[in-house]
Amino acid sequence: MADTKYTPRLKGDYNERIKGVMTEKFGYTNPMQLPRLDKIVLNMGIGEAVADSKKANAALKDLTQIAGQKAVPTKARTSIAGFKLREGMIIGGKVTLRGDQMYEFLDRLITIALPRVKDFRGLKPTSFDGRGNYAMGLKEHIVFPEINYDQIDQMWGMDIIVCTTARTDDEARALLTEFKFPFVKN
Repeated sequence: MADTKYTPRLKGDYNERIKGVMTEKFGYTNPMQLPRLDKIVLNMGIGEAVADSKKANAALKDLTQIAGQKAVPTKARTSIAGFKLREGMIIGGKVTLRGDQMYEFLDRLITIALPRVKDFRGLKPTSFDGRGNYAMGLKEHIVFPEINYDQIDQMWGMDIIVCTTARTDDEARALLTEFKFPFVKN
């Protein structure tokens, strides 16, 4: 039996094809100038969890299943009486993906989850922050194949931030386009 190390599909595509395309398009002279994916951050706000802590635990469990890595609960920094919120209460969850897990999640997002979104017409190509990072939101977390629709009690929205090492939005947009991000054509 050969001892071969598994490489995620998109990581292999980046190393074999995308690096050459980006070098040709932007004329990089040094391989360290090439933009690459740095991390993907998943964030889920659970506002209704103030009244019921079981909802927070269920949402964190779902986020853990989606990411394939344990979700970290985010807690309220200050108390707000109008929202019945006390300092230290769980109000969300987040996961930071890097390395092979990041590429696997990105593959599932592009090929499975986004096509399952109802009335999906493409991603906005303007949602960059000026430093090469792309942010998007999903209204329902059930578009991911890891979530069993029959076992959830509530649908949650989530934010997905794709962080790259690109210096400009144009470089990042070109990189994500090569990763087959379904951007809307203007």
